[in-house]
Amino acid sequence: MTRKTSASTHAAALTGKRAEFSAALLGWYRVNARRLPWRETPSLYRTVVSEFMLQQTQVKTVLPYFARWHDALPDFAALAAAPEAQVLKLWEGLGYYSRARNLHRLARAIAALPAAPRTPAEWQELPGVGPYTAAAITSISFGAPAACVDGNVVRILARLTADATEYRDSATAAKAFKPLADALLSTSAAGDHNQAMMELGATICSRQNPLCLTCPVRAFCAASARGEPEAYPRLAPKKIEHVAVTRIWCEREGALLLHRAAADARRLAGQHELPTAAQFGLTETAATRGLLLATHKRGITRFLITESIHTAVPPRGKLAPGLIWVPRAELTSITLSGPHRRWITEILRRS
Repeated sequence: MTRKTSASTHAAALTGKRAEFSAALLGWYRVNARRLPWRETPSLYRTVVSEFMLQQTQVKTVLPYFARWHDALPDFAALAAAPEAQVLKLWEGLGYYSRARNLHRLARAIAALPAAPRTPAEWQELPGVGPYTAAAITSISFGAPAACVDGNVVRILARLTADATEYRDSATAAKAFKPLADALLSTSAAGDHNQAMMELGATICSRQNPLCLTCPVRAFCAASARGEPEAYPRLAPKKIEHVAVTRIWCEREGALLLHRAAADARRLAGQHELPTAAQFGLTETAATRGLLLATHKRGITRFLITESIHTAVPPRGKLAPGLIWVPRAELTSITLSGPHRRWITEILRRS
């Protein structure tokens, strides 16, 4: 029997024990679920905001942002009426700012409707809502029988079935595991089932050092029985691209020179960052002649970016497009991308 056939056999056996699996999973979740604000006082709005914030972001990071957001914008009507600058400022530091703009557009779309939609298909017609988010929102808020499949769920299902298939990426794996997720879904408690799977992946069935001995569904897990849970899932290694960026630190009369992205920019619309050498009007070689103030590395998708910040003298004449002088006193009121807020604060603290 091949390992692939074995995975299929495990999946069939698991589906046949759906009731037992569901009872074990839900029993554990209802006792051990983390106390989170969108669970403690649930509402459609809180579920939507939390799902947008949790995309590619950990719960511990989201918690303070969620509290601040909900205090300022407590419902769809308040969010729909808010200016984009306020929305982006509240989101500052969470990254992937298209999520904030999509959430803003979503609130305006819902505010214009006589009632919020209730099915996954209807939600996928709204801004920024894909299959996973639609399933999460509708199952949690309306009990829709839609299974969520994200990286956590892929990891659980791959281990339960000891699926040795090497998938190209997480999206490909999620698509492959969707039928099994649907087959295991507790249709009478779809929202709790989806949250339980997410909770299990986040707290027990972790990528490294999974806590198998305390796992509520260990008896159903083929990978645990083999003693190799960390071998699954199998995803093709990412091809990492290294990128070097030189940024400019330029001050004049208590103001810092920043670059503001255009209002219709795809990634950082309306946000401020330290300008790159090119935006400042210097070659990379010329820019690196300035004093090196800091070097930082960060990863974005498949890119590993090394950014060095060098001083430069103020430019003469008219500023290049997008460059603006921002007084130090106003730096806290403008919207800066998260890394740049940290870098600027660090440099100013040393000066």
